[in-house]
Amino acid sequence: EASKRAQQNDLAAMTLLGEIYAQGLGVGRDDAKAAQWYKQAAAKGDRDAMFALAMFNFQGRGGARDQSEAARLLESAARLGHAAAAYNLGLLYVQGEQFVQDFKRAGELFAIAAEAGNPEAQYALATMYKEGRGVSKDMSKAMRLMQQASVAGNIDAMVEFAIAQFNGDGTAKDEAAAAKLFLKAAYLSSPIAQNRVARILMAGRGLPADPTEALKWHIISKAAGASDPDLDVFANKQTPDVRDAADKAARKWLSTATAARP
Repeated sequence: EASKRAQQNDLAAMTLLGEIYAQGLGVGRDDAKAAQWYKQAAAKGDRDAMFALAMFNFQGRGGARDQSEAARLLESAARLGHAAAAYNLGLLYVQGEQFVQDFKRAGELFAIAAEAGNPEAQYALATMYKEGRGVSKDMSKAMRLMQQASVAGNIDAMVEFAIAQFNGDGTAKDEAAAAKLFLKAAYLSSPIAQNRVARILMAGRGLPADPTEALKWHIISKAAGASDPDLDVFANKQTPDVRDAADKAARKWLSTATAARP
């Protein structure tokens, strides 16, 4: 059905066929055929096909790697309001390899994507407002964007917004809400959040003090490379029963988390 519609110059059907071949959905994966359909739809002005073809060009799928063509396609898709294209184009201006580095232009592109609801762009633009890079420094705007990205599921934004919320930096101070957000990010395997949860449970700020849970999260975060001498000292002061219970809980969590990874 999609093939018939594509042959009738249905742009959405052309792009869908590209996706079907790109992902091997019910057919053998075929990057060359995917690229052909994407090219047809892109040439006729389909922004989704332009973006998909740009990604193909960056990765060298369906033909030779072509960074210049990829950038051109991102420009075209971004002009047509494609949020992910605007975000990725913004990254190119930040990196300063494909284009001359231009933080102001990157900020403009991130703003387009952020307004369209792209959480990565919201986080990137929030960071720019926080640092005053490419835009005027504005902690209030930074934290509003950080919160939006956090709600949309960006883990880095969750952690940064929780830190700001815990400290009252650019947003209202709320240790309990920050602790809840840290815990959410901790369960999503952020080592920084896991360490913060351990500290919160050690101090009893934002959540009730719980030495066993504090040590559990400390062990988990250390396994991911987040060392913390203060928590090491705290651990050494606990009874063997508390340390053993924490170690058992941490090992259970780590084995479950490892098994859940693709």
